[in-house]
Amino acid sequence: MTEKELAELTDEELLQKAKKMKSTSIMNAALIGFSVGIIIYSAAKNSVGFFTLIPLYFVYKLINNSKNDKALKNILKERNLK
Repeated sequence: MTEKELAELTDEELLQKAKKMKSTSIMNAALIGFSVGIIIYSAAKNSVGFFTLIPLYFVYKLINNSKNDKALKNILKERNLK
């Protein structure tokens, strides 16, 4: 969501999104840790190959997704909600 779309939401909707963002960030951290473990094992066992790059791509996507949450944090800060 863009910052403009987030600005149109009510306070309750923003708080619900913040709660969802918190649980999503915990899940993302677990998935990133699992993927990094797969990358390290794959690199140690077979050297760097195609199957090492697949989890690396997913880690990149998860990290980029967490950067999108900064707009929500900014809106919450502006409205003094959290």
